[in-house]
Amino acid sequence: MDGTRYPDLEGASVFVTGGGSGIGAALVEGFAAQGARVAFVDLQDSADFASEVSERTGSPVLFLPCDITDISALESAMDQAARAHGPIRVLVNNAANDLRHDAATLTEADWDASLAVNLKPVMFAARKAAAGMEEGGAIVSFSSISNQLGLPDLAPYIAAKAGIVGLTRSLARAFGPRGIRVNAIAPGWVLTEKQRRLWATPEVYGEFQKRQALPVEIVPSDMVGPSLFLASGASRMITGQVLAVDAGIVAFG
Repeated sequence: MDGTRYPDLEGASVFVTGGGSGIGAALVEGFAAQGARVAFVDLQDSADFASEVSERTGSPVLFLPCDITDISALESAMDQAARAHGPIRVLVNNAANDLRHDAATLTEADWDASLAVNLKPVMFAARKAAAGMEEGGAIVSFSSISNQLGLPDLAPYIAAKAGIVGLTRSLARAFGPRGIRVNAIAPGWVLTEKQRRLWATPEVYGEFQKRQALPVEIVPSDMVGPSLFLASGASRMITGQVLAVDAGIVAFG
């Protein structure tokens, strides 16, 4: 994080999905550091993390346990966040699961489970947040550059992330007349703890990194600055866009 301040985010009610670890945890801390009132949902118990961030930043941080595939539970959590922190002004659709699947053996259940996490909640969280944004607001959803790279073992995940691109553009039109901006971020390969543990071996990631214009590791905190920018008034004329934050793979890889 570069320390840039966005004064209009101070006191803003921000809701983040999947905020207990990885990119989501970095986003929770980043918005709290701006003075925002942050609520986030996650499957894993993240109450201690919420308390730590609140103590460190001096901003109220609320953890709400939730399975986002249960849309009614997700909407209920968003209602709880609005009661605690005021109407949601910024929604960040971050939660995702990039399980690998062989396309030849992918089951219908695998497909449905992936879209239930990676795409469906994005639509319904956006609709729910927008309903309460009476004075405008910002929705930022996380897509992925994977849908431009055609990776063979991520078919349902890629389909969902490509869907987020189309959904972002559609909702920007649908919500724009009410002053609500809808944008997306498409990260490159972000080295979260999960990625390092499961897939990003030094050899595999090293080969991937060679395709980047910037030969550096992308880490969760690299997603914070772009998210703050798209959530703030600094981007007030930007909507319906997808910002690649990938060290230059899509442009030059």
